[in-house]
Amino acid sequence: MDMTEKFVKNREYRKALGLPDEQTESYELLAQGEYNVNYLFTHPVTGRRLVLRINMGSQMHLDRQIEYEAHALRLLSGCGRTPEVIYTDGSCRYIPHGVMVMDYLPGRCPVYENEKDMKALMECMADIHSVSIPGEEVVYGEPFGESCVPRDTVKLIAPQDAAEAILNECESMLEVYMQSPLGNDQTKDRLRRLLDRAHDIASAGGQDSGGETVRCCINTELNSTNFLVDDKGFARLVDWEKPLYGDPAQDLGHMLAPTTTFWKTDTVLSRAATDKLMDIYIEAAGGRIDTGGLKERTDRLLSVTCLRGLTWCAMAWVQYKDPDKEIVNESTRKKLDAYLSDPFLAGIEERLF
Repeated sequence: MDMTEKFVKNREYRKALGLPDEQTESYELLAQGEYNVNYLFTHPVTGRRLVLRINMGSQMHLDRQIEYEAHALRLLSGCGRTPEVIYTDGSCRYIPHGVMVMDYLPGRCPVYENEKDMKALMECMADIHSVSIPGEEVVYGEPFGESCVPRDTVKLIAPQDAAEAILNECESMLEVYMQSPLGNDQTKDRLRRLLDRAHDIASAGGQDSGGETVRCCINTELNSTNFLVDDKGFARLVDWEKPLYGDPAQDLGHMLAPTTTFWKTDTVLSRAATDKLMDIYIEAAGGRIDTGGLKERTDRLLSVTCLRGLTWCAMAWVQYKDPDKEIVNESTRKKLDAYLSDPFLAGIEERLF
């Protein structure tokens, strides 16, 4: 009996979802990332299509990772842009992993070259960022660095400074590659130089670069495959593994960064394209959030976010050399080599630094 089959047979799960005592539904692999495995099933009584999400680890070093993710989704439930959470179990009583069940949302991945798709994505983000988050649902600190939050928190984590928090995470991830005898010395030198430059950009911008005028629930990992566009052109964001309470510029910087757009495609957006998309976002926000200084902050955080992408790839490259790694994605394996190649790193350095 595999892990999924073992979990779905437990009485608590079946009662909570209103499933028959005896399992009749089947679970099919829907998607698999680095830290989660998702299964699609149809409720045998209601006919509702649902997703069973099994969490295998935490990028944020949290003990209650699946509950943290579910809590963020519940805070955003009114915006219509995220899946509804049906059930959460972070107890690890039945299997050694957290579990969540949520609505299945139909749709396809957006295409960066499709103007209608990109407009839909910017409108989606404007709606998400416009959701008001109660102050009691936030804890200030960060998952990395000196001011770490408690590992068992489920409240939204709010780093004091977005750039500093990202760079602290970058340092932690780069250290894995730097300490590995498998890493290429030339690549280590280039990554170290790029990260030092990102520190300089962050310091030069500081909190006075346009000012952080608004905070909201941000996703922080806006790869194209985390969006779904339905047949009416309406976009939703379905993967909420690493949400924070922060500046929307952090989301926008990540969404438009070349390290993000290149991940599942071969696309790198031009400066003219990113400027146009920012204009669409500001129009879609419609005054619901303060967008003063947003473009300037996005530019700064785009550069910093690029280093998060590169250092994550460096860390993951080392992890993929471990024969005991639980989740292995072949497309990810190939992209890791591409991101750490000298031509790609040189292109990032020339474009942004």
